[in-house]
Amino acid sequence: MASGSNIQGNLTEAGRLISQAVGAGASLVVLPENFAHMGIEETDKLGIAEAAGDGMIQTFLADQAKQHNIWIVGGTIPILTSENTHVKAACLVFDSEGQQVARYDKFHLFDVEIEDGTDQKGENNQEKYAESETISAGDSLVWVDSPFGRIGLAVCYDVRFPELFRELIKHNIEIFAIPSAFTATTGQAHWETLLRARAIENLSYVVAPNQGGYHVNGRETHGDSMIVDPWGNIMDRLQAGSGFVAAEIDLDRLSLLRQNFPSLQHRRINCGTTDDR
Repeated sequence: MASGSNIQGNLTEAGRLISQAVGAGASLVVLPENFAHMGIEETDKLGIAEAAGDGMIQTFLADQAKQHNIWIVGGTIPILTSENTHVKAACLVFDSEGQQVARYDKFHLFDVEIEDGTDQKGENNQEKYAESETISAGDSLVWVDSPFGRIGLAVCYDVRFPELFRELIKHNIEIFAIPSAFTATTGQAHWETLLRARAIENLSYVVAPNQGGYHVNGRETHGDSMIVDPWGNIMDRLQAGSGFVAAEIDLDRLSLLRQNFPSLQHRRINCGTTDDR
């Protein structure tokens, strides 16, 4: 998707793509980060944030899951907090009965400045992002059992922090769902590499829908949504344009691979410890 500021328009497009994916056999659907709204200003999300368990976007996700008899990982949506200046970037999971079964609040916030060379006038092209100005970081890792395997949740910038995935893999994750809105600059440099690395080092499937295109705020996102298998092979990808990718999750193959190539059992370093020597 290349979502804009019209929530109803974005939901209509998401619904169209969900229907297409279901028609192609999908029973688990993962939407990109900010699928329902990418406004002009970062503060726009404060005005459209929903209370937990109530709101047009959450109703849409529940209805789509129930209507199509599928599980949905609902990208991220802004959820109200006790502070009127900040929201949570919440990734909500709905089962095939339309019940919310998990919520993950984005852990790592994208506060960066990116220089991408110079333009034709010789001026530096610089992008600046400060998610922490309007988003409060989550503080808990989340996974959920599903008919397709145990799903670990992460969002966009999280993919740069392998220790997060190492903590999740301790809970026998089989699929990582990573809704994203990677910038065009960082996506071109790192997107595929990071996704394949997370799949390979954790011997897990990675499902990574990404915003891809130009948005009303002038931002360009990278696209290249993809599904990666536990050996790092890209099973399907959509480099540009609106659409979906699809692949089959084979847990028997995953189990056999982990049995024959038990690198997860060979770890000797306990992440989180330090040594001053």
